[in-house]
Amino acid sequence: MTQVFFYHGASDRIAAACALLSGAYAKKKPMLVYATEPEVAGSIDRMLWTHSALSFVPHCRADSPLAAETPILITDKLDTISQDERLMNLSRDIPPGFSRFESLIEVVGQDEDDRSAARDRVKFYKDRGYEVRYFDLSGR
Repeated sequence: MTQVFFYHGASDRIAAACALLSGAYAKKKPMLVYATEPEVAGSIDRMLWTHSALSFVPHCRADSPLAAETPILITDKLDTISQDERLMNLSRDIPPGFSRFESLIEVVGQDEDDRSAARDRVKFYKDRGYEVRYFDLSGR
């Protein structure tokens, strides 16, 4: 069963997501980033280029010719991707087919709309028997 992790209370959701992606890359754990809003996908892409001056987090769009060689992929469609280890959800919706992934990472900011959508997703996952683990980012 998919492990579900909610990182909530982030003052900057994109920066928090990039920090988590950087940590995953450092541990050699590939990650698929589901971002249905073009501005969110673009923000993640830009910030991963500039997140840390001393390290680089290899990433690209899932439709790039380099996708097969890249550990961090950004996409707005999950049905054409074969990677099924880790999924980071940066949309406000339930990712289609999320249950095929070993783990699902949700990153939630402090914006009320973001929090409300996250509460709906938590209820959805719990109603289907998924255990949800929480990590509070508000103190960081």
